Amino acid sequence: MSSLLTNSTAMTALQTLRSVSGQLASTQTRISTGQRVSTAADNAAYWSIATSMRSDNAALAAVSDSLGLSAATVDTEYTALNTVIGDKDSGLVKLQALLVEAKTAGIDRSKIQADVTQIQAQLKSTAQSATINGINWLSIDVTPSSSTATPTSFNLVSSYSRVGSTPTIGTITVTTATYALYTTGGSTASGILDTVTGNSTTGFASVSSLNIGSLTDSATDQAKLDGYIAQVTAAIGTVASAAANLGAVKNRISTNTEFVKNLMDSVDRGIGQLVDADMNQESTRLSALQVQQQLGVQALSIANNSSQSILSLFR
Repeated sequence: MSSLLTNSTAMTALQTLRSVSGQLASTQTRISTGQRVSTAADNAAYWSIATSMRSDNAALAAVSDSLGLSAATVDTEYTALNTVIGDKDSGLVKLQALLVEAKTAGIDRSKIQADVTQIQAQLKSTAQSATINGINWLSIDVTPSSSTATPTSFNLVSSYSRVGSTPTIGTITVTTATYALYTTGGSTASGILDTVTGNSTTGFASVSSLNIGSLTDSATDQAKLDGYIAQVTAAIGTVASAAANLGAVKNRISTNTEFVKNLMDSVDRGIGQLVDADMNQESTRLSALQVQQQLGVQALSIANNSSQSILSLFR
């Protein structure tokens, strides 16, 4: 039946054109954003998961930055400890050699003390210079109940994970007393190089304060020299142990840094699999929908013109 009031063919063509135009708009949005799920309306479940994963990646990026700062801090302290240990020309190794040399009968120990004094000053300067971002683990302040006191330990952020809605922050704990060479603010010095040790035979002194300038070849003074040599030798072992400990921490930070970067890449790939658009598929769909749109417009035009044929019935 031909009807002047109702053109069912045109209505069908219009519905088809609207559907094609909607699909075309959706495809163009995917192409422009590169995502097939860019809002919760596209796919609520995938959008929610992707949003949580992006949040996790932001936390991992913060962990990566923190690891970078931690690596710089550990490297600074590690370098200073190695300098303090020194070699045959500097540091504790040189100090030990000078004390052994001072055992020589008839030697002028006051001249040797001049070198010892310079080494002691250099050791303290090295420890005080091992500061980065206001942190120093080698020369610390142990003043009780003071806001300026160095914390007894530092927690270096090393990892982040989330199970359900519960986040977990992994840390590497560094105890400052393990690396302290010098201390200030306490009733007694407790650093590796400023702790006073000895007895009535070997004398009372610390590595940073021992003085051999007035010692002689007497048995008593020779015993003191033996005590000083043993003290410096023990200090070398303790500082070397502290440096080895920091080396292990340094290696762990390096490993965690690489792992966090790989984990961030993995999360990015996971997000992409959930929400990214397949551009090859979208390109093909765009071409098809553009043709369908053109055909829909043509079909609607034909349907609208069909009403003109009714006029021929009244001629």
